[in-house]
Amino acid sequence: MKATNHHPLQINIGAVTLENPTVMAPLAGITSLPFRLLMKAAGCALVCSEMLSSNGLVYNSRKTMALLCSTLQEKPLSVQIFGSDPAIMADAAAIVESSGAAILDINFGCSVKKIVKTGAGAALMRTPEKAESILNAVRKAVKIPVTIKIRSGWGKSAEQAFITAKIAETCGVDAITVHPRTSTQGFRGTADWSVITEMKNRIDIPVIGNGDIVKSDDAVAMLNTTGCDGVMIGRIAIGNPWIFSQTLAQLQGQPILQVDLASRFEVMVQYLRLSVEYSGEKPACYMLRSRLGWFVKGLPHSSNFRESIKHISFEAEALELIDAYRHKLMQ
Repeated sequence: MKATNHHPLQINIGAVTLENPTVMAPLAGITSLPFRLLMKAAGCALVCSEMLSSNGLVYNSRKTMALLCSTLQEKPLSVQIFGSDPAIMADAAAIVESSGAAILDINFGCSVKKIVKTGAGAALMRTPEKAESILNAVRKAVKIPVTIKIRSGWGKSAEQAFITAKIAETCGVDAITVHPRTSTQGFRGTADWSVITEMKNRIDIPVIGNGDIVKSDDAVAMLNTTGCDGVMIGRIAIGNPWIFSQTLAQLQGQPILQVDLASRFEVMVQYLRLSVEYSGEKPACYMLRSRLGWFVKGLPHSSNFRESIKHISFEAEALELIDAYRHKLMQ
């Protein structure tokens, strides 16, 4: 049955109920705790950590363990892991569960060379037996819902996606996210949404669609045309958390509010403060030299502002530059 604009707002992933059908994609180096809190505040129902190495978790890498940091405000949290060894993946899954995550996600879609050559990520779609042993081991290791994120596979037919999904369903996986591009496509070309429709027809667990959502219209169109249970929004949410509230408004038949200047600057300040709290002043400011510019895309004089923040080292300094730019635009 196709979804309509009256698409049920809640979706169930195992024992976890999401208040609406929107999910933030895991993005390497981006979906840290401060970023996730912004998305959550904008109405995103489920936020996801960036991809964590199962080896890093099991061998207690300080950098990897730090990425498990979470707070009550972002619950429910999904944590994504990658790896290719069933025993290590099972141990990593247990660590994720004990950290308080609500959902464990396994990456079956990353096509970055260094991940694929270890047999992890999208390589698992080429090795169904290994995929099955990983999913069985992980399912036995944890009680929380387990999900996987896949691509169409390595060829145009998307048959690998359907085979992987069937294996996952049989192993007790609770939901599947489908990004309908092939592994060799990367982010090029267009996402073939018909693969999501077909996936929905072939399996009985929730299907979350992902790919080519650039505005709330696209998110609603994906729900409507493919019949998927939820939508995962990725790169477009960088600097634009409002896509979640706009999607929600549209699904509820309410007017879509345009983003005003005050909201943009409020979110920038919030991101700055959360980042300083999470990483410490110097590391946060260093990182934000390239990130505060996300929120001013398309505004007048934005290139000057991006230039001015390239050297920030202190929170007060960043606040001053944000304030000066806001005053300039308000005049």
